Amino acid sequence: MPLYMDIHEIDGGVPAEDVAKAHAEDVKVQDKYGVHYHKYWVNEKAGKIFCLCHAPNAEAATQVHREAHGMVADKIIEIQPELEEGFLGGIEVNEAGAAVVPGATNERDSGIRTILFTDIVESTTFTQTLGDEAAMVLLGVHDTIVRDALSALGGREVKHTGDGIMASFVSAAGAVRCAIQIQRELDKHAKANPERPLKVRVGAAAGEPVEQHNDLFGSTVQLACRLCEHAAPEQIVVTNAIAELCIGKGLRFEELGEVVLKGFGRPVRAHAVEWAA
Repeated sequence: MPLYMDIHEIDGGVPAEDVAKAHAEDVKVQDKYGVHYHKYWVNEKAGKIFCLCHAPNAEAATQVHREAHGMVADKIIEIQPELEEGFLGGIEVNEAGAAVVPGATNERDSGIRTILFTDIVESTTFTQTLGDEAAMVLLGVHDTIVRDALSALGGREVKHTGDGIMASFVSAAGAVRCAIQIQRELDKHAKANPERPLKVRVGAAAGEPVEQHNDLFGSTVQLACRLCEHAAPEQIVVTNAIAELCIGKGLRFEELGEVVLKGFGRPVRAHAVEWAA
């Protein structure tokens, strides 16, 4: 059965308690239409609600909302189950059905995610200059360092890109700390192996599940990827939104101003993370 996410936008914000009541009403009538509303994400201040359900079709999912409480979604999109798992986390919910931050004490999850990319500098030349076996060893060093950092800082690997890794985080600060750990560990490796230094670029962006063209994290993923491409070797480049989300977290950023990125009509304000110990 297809998996859908519907999106509600309520001017002036929305109390989480009202969303919990509406979800309870959905559960009462959903079986009538062969629908199963699994959970929802709510951003009270922004008035954004994202509901996740399996349904025979989009109209059946909409009909449950219409009959249960009348709050029909502004849009609904079909998504792949692996995207839901990779981007939005597991199945942790509170007693009201609201998604909660993994590992937190009943802290509601707003659905905002930070997407991070790593990219090995000059990876295509490794095989030519070092040979297949040595190149694979260096790739293994990268993978181990990145995955250890993800495990330590709450990141979820989405996919391996061949010369890097794409990951998602609930916490923007967690993503930045992960990037810092990656660069510091790679720096240690380079000092211990000066004949075979391994340098990596990192880029990260934060956003809501559905931003443009009914695409799940589409523009956030594209922006994080472009920032990674823009970064210099050993640099971590992030969006202004991430810098703002990290205020008071003890992290340091260098203002880079507005940068022009391929595929984006307007320059993007970016920051470099200061990672040296």
